[in-house]
Amino acid sequence: MSFTFATLKTAIQDYTENTETTFVNNLSIFIKQAEERILKNVQLSLFRKNVTANFSASDQFLTIPSDFLAPFSLSFTDSNSNKNFLLFKDVNFLQEFHPKSTDTGTPRFYATFDVNNFIIAPTPASALAVELHYYYRPNSLTSGADSGTTWLSDNASTALLYGSLIEAYTFMKGEKDLVDNYNARFLEAITSLKILGEAEETTQEYKIGRIVRDKQ
Repeated sequence: MSFTFATLKTAIQDYTENTETTFVNNLSIFIKQAEERILKNVQLSLFRKNVTANFSASDQFLTIPSDFLAPFSLSFTDSNSNKNFLLFKDVNFLQEFHPKSTDTGTPRFYATFDVNNFIIAPTPASALAVELHYYYRPNSLTSGADSGTTWLSDNASTALLYGSLIEAYTFMKGEKDLVDNYNARFLEAITSLKILGEAEETTQEYKIGRIVRDKQ
C-alpha cells in the first residue's frame, strides 16, 4: 500500500482514535519525525545526489547544498580533463596540513567546516569544476499537497505509518505497551528497508551470487 499526505493523516487519527484540535495540528510534526528516523537509520541509494559547481580561486571554502546530509565523494576536473577525488578528513587535519589559507595549490583534502561550508586544502589556485556526490534530505511528505506522495510514502509506508504512530502516542502520553508494540513494528519495517538499501540495492547477483542469510 502507499499513502498520500491526506491518507496518512487520516490513518494516524484512525489508529489513535484522536481528532482533538491540538493533536491534529501536530500531525505534520509526527510525520516529519518519522521521516527523520527512517533517513537516519537506513541508507538508500535513492537518496544520493550529484551536483556540480566550481571552486573559487583563492577561496578555501565551498558552499554545502541546503539538502546535504553526508558526503560520499568530492572531486574536481583538472586542466587535462582528469577527475581527481579529494580525501575526506577532519577540519583540524586540514588546518594543520595547510595552516596558511592564502597559499594556493592543487586541492587534496576536504572537511565539513560548518553547516554551510566545506573547507578545502590546499586552497584552490583556480576556479576548477567540482562535483559533489552526497546523501541528501528528500522533500517531506508534509511539504506538498494533501494528494501528494513521496518515495517513502509509496515504498516505505509501513515504516512511515508506525514511525508516525510512535510520535503520536508519545505526544498523547499513551500506554507503554502500545508504544512498544508500534516501536517493534517500526523496527521490523526498518529492518526490511535496510535489507533493500544496504544489501539488495548494492549487490550484483551476477558477480557474487544470491545473498544467503542464516536461518533464525
